[in-house]
Formats: sequence, C-alpha cells, structure tokens
Amino acid sequence: MIEQPIAEPKSSEESSDAKSANPKVDSNESPSKDESTPKVTQIAGKELSEEDKEDILLWEKYKKTGDPRMRDKLILKYSPFVKYVAGRMAVNLPNNVEYEDLVSYGVFGLMDAIEKYDPERAVQFKTYAKTRIRGAILDELRVLDWTPRSVRQKAKKLEKAYGTLESQLGREAKDEEVAEYLELSMDEFHKLLEETRQSLVLSLDESDPNGENSGQSRLNFFEDLNTPTPEQSATNKEVKKMLGESINKLSDRERLVVTLYYFEELTSKEIGSILGVSDSRVSQLHTKAILRLRGRLSKIKRTLLEE
Repeated sequence: MIEQPIAEPKSSEESSDAKSANPKVDSNESPSKDESTPKVTQIAGKELSEEDKEDILLWEKYKKTGDPRMRDKLILKYSPFVKYVAGRMAVNLPNNVEYEDLVSYGVFGLMDAIEKYDPERAVQFKTYAKTRIRGAILDELRVLDWTPRSVRQKAKKLEKAYGTLESQLGREAKDEEVAEYLELSMDEFHKLLEETRQSLVLSLDESDPNGENSGQSRLNFFEDLNTPTPEQSATNKEVKKMLGESINKLSDRERLVVTLYYFEELTSKEIGSILGVSDSRVSQLHTKAILRLRGRLSKIKRTLLEE
C-alpha cells in the first residue's frame, strides 16, 4: 500500500502572497478613476479636519489655474498671520514705526510666499511664509533707514567711549583722549567722526531709549514757542478785556473806524464810503482813536506796575 504524502499547511505569509498573485476580480465591478488616485485624508497619521481639506483644495485650485480669486482667498485666509508676525516684530522696534505700516509691508511678503510656495513639499505654509513676511518687513525698514548698520555701530562705539571717559574724568573728554581710548590716530578719529555724522540725525517722533522717559517721543521735550504759557495766557486775556473796555469808551465814529479797519480789514476808502466822509477824515478819526487807546492802556499799565 502506497502512502500519499500529507500536504503541509500553508503559512499565513504564503497564503497572502497567493492571494496577491491571483486576485479575484469581480466581472461586474471595475476600479474607478477616483479609487486609483485616492484623496489625501491624513497627514502624519492624523485625520484631516474639514478646514484642512478646504485648504488643500484651495491650494490645488490656485496652483493649477492661477486664478486671482483663489489667490485673494489665500491672502484673506492668512492675513491674520501677517498681523501676528508684525506684532511680534513691533515689540523690538522704535515707537515711531507704526504697526499698520509693518502689516502693509508684511502683506507683500505674504503675496510673494503664496506665489512661490509648493504644496507638494513637506513644509507647512506658515513656516515658509513667516520667513518671507519678516524679510519683506525688514527690507522696507532698511529702505526707510538712511544710515547703514555699520555706521550706526561705529556711532554707538564712539558714544560709549565719550560716556566712559567723561564718567572716569568727571569732565568733558578731549578728542585726543577719546582717540587714545579707541586706539586710533587723530586722522582715523576725525575720519570716524565724519563717517558717523549722518547717524546723528534724530527723529523727533522716536523715543530716546537711553532716557528716563523712554515711552515719550523727543518732541515732547521741546519748548513750543507758539503756545503761550499759563501766565502769558492770563495776561493776554486781561489785556484783551482792557482793550475792549477802552474801545467801548471811544466815540461812535472812532469806535466804528477801529472796528472796520482792524476787525473787518477794510481800507480807508471803503470806510469813507460807509461813513460818507473823505479818506483824510477817516485817517484823522483813526489817529485820534489810536492815541486815546494808547493813553488809556498806558495809564492801566502804570497802575498794574505800581501794584
């Protein structure tokens, strides 16, 4: 009797290979085009939210068509991020730099980032755009700053030397002493002064970072010669009151001439037409009125000085 060999059971790996080698295809079902190119539903093993899916779809549409409407939607979507970057940068900038200006500069960087971003790369757009936005803001700030960074550094070095020497000596430092401190010849020192001269132009709107009131602009510490002091305001008010009382004590014609000449700014000929007199008569009335006012005001002035 011949024994038939017993077939060994197939391993799970072999069975899976066999299935993959001889797949069963249902004749009634055929793979669709969408199933052959499945949509991205996960990133790094995480399910995408509806917002992420819309974002991916928006990028795909823009990169395929270049539709300006898609670009505008992307700009609106990421404009809050521009404000975030500008706000972080504004903390380290002088007070005269407006936050709104930084945002405007950053929008140009955002537009450039949207244009050059490749969604196929494994880099988040915000990570890529942050560099572009910061770069655009810094470029505009450099354009507005007429002093090169190297010159500013030299000016700070020179300013520090003057401050250190004057603290040590208790007096103003001489040029020779500053040059010796900086280990420069006099020619090199004078050349350094000439180079740093342009950095001494200050903005009145900018605050002094080394001052006690660093939160206030330099303009606040300048005397406004056009604005009267409280004492001057009180004096002017009193003088106007006295002048008004003196004018009211003039005769009717003299008071009318003064009013028309100084307040209405009419000419002598126009005043003469109104009063029905000649120009010379108007001149006489004006002279008499001024002499009367001077006499009365000088009398009041002497009284005030005596008091």
